[in-house]
Amino acid sequence: MPAQQKKIIFCVAGVLSFACALGTAAAVGTQRWVRGRVLCKTGALLVNATGQELDKFIGEIQYGLFYGERVRQCGLGGRPLQFSFFPDLLKVIPASIHVSVVLFCTVLIVFALVGAGFFMLNAFGSPYETLHGPVGLYLWSFIACSCGCLIMILFSSEVKVHHLSEKIANFREGSFTFKTHSEGFASSFWTILVCSLVHFLNALLIRVAGFDFPFSKSKDSGTVTGAVDLMY
Repeated sequence: MPAQQKKIIFCVAGVLSFACALGTAAAVGTQRWVRGRVLCKTGALLVNATGQELDKFIGEIQYGLFYGERVRQCGLGGRPLQFSFFPDLLKVIPASIHVSVVLFCTVLIVFALVGAGFFMLNAFGSPYETLHGPVGLYLWSFIACSCGCLIMILFSSEVKVHHLSEKIANFREGSFTFKTHSEGFASSFWTILVCSLVHFLNALLIRVAGFDFPFSKSKDSGTVTGAVDLMY
């Protein structure tokens, strides 16, 4: 492939990596990871609410990785409440999973920036064929993509398996019990998915630029070495 086309491909990949770093940083700071509705089960059972009457006992909830807010609905009007994961909710949520999600988000941002820098270095410089070159580009893209996948898996398990929304809704609630009525992942969660796909796309762009995947030549070199041994 001509050098000019390689430069364009690496520039595009570098811009995409930098955009992913900014997008991930923005997603981490928002509370748009999960949106849902929470039912005040105790209040609904007391008045035997059914049909449209249940709407008086269903409140909204949304949260991110650090903070969130919900509207407490128990039949007497909504009362907005704000909450913070650190340090308030650490005793009621799976803290190890939640902290891991935050750490992997940090790693994703760091390696997205590292990948963006090395893509630009390969576009405008003459790097060595080591971690500065195509091997490094594959490595940074793979790590960033893997971190994005781990973030989605861990956060999904925290929300769905460990019923995170219910634990938040029942935090410091004495006589009332809340149950998740509906919930879904919001824009910040899907931003992580897009970033993971972009880093996978960057790996494909490296291959399009004419650089083989790491270790793809090992079999060929082994065959050549074997043939040379047979000659002697």
